[in-house]
Amino acid sequence: MINIRKALGNFLTQRRKWEKLMGTAARTGRAASGSGSRSSHLDETINFGSNPGALRMFTYLPPQVPAECALVVVLHACTQSAASYDLGAGWSTLANRFGFALLLPEQQRSNNPNGCFNWFQSGDIERGRGEALSIRQMVEKMASDHGIDRTRVFVTGLSAGGAM
Repeated sequence: MINIRKALGNFLTQRRKWEKLMGTAARTGRAASGSGSRSSHLDETINFGSNPGALRMFTYLPPQVPAECALVVVLHACTQSAASYDLGAGWSTLANRFGFALLLPEQQRSNNPNGCFNWFQSGDIERGRGEALSIRQMVEKMASDHGIDRTRVFVTGLSAGGAM
């Protein structure tokens, strides 16, 4: 019984360390995106369309991106920023290694206090409306500006980003 208590105690200690580390990463990502500064390698695009969902557009292009490369759209979870999800999951490292472009839409707190994509709001997920249209406009901006292969656009997301 003592070994189980010791193991659970160790587990809880490690969990607290992990939560503290992730909380610091989330706050750092929020502070960077909220202050107008940006990640050292993510670029923000301001004008990409009418942006009815009022999202922010961040991108990453590897230094040696091939012509007509693929595009991966990466949607973060609640309480995350584009930069913190990129840092935590290593998306830009994968883009460098495999030669694809990244589009990282970012929710704003003015749209959702928890920073979640509004996948549960019909006005944000219907074709041609809200956040869905904002993301579509971002994809089109990337395709036209960087020669993205429109047949190789992939979308991935974590939690609320996955639901979106």
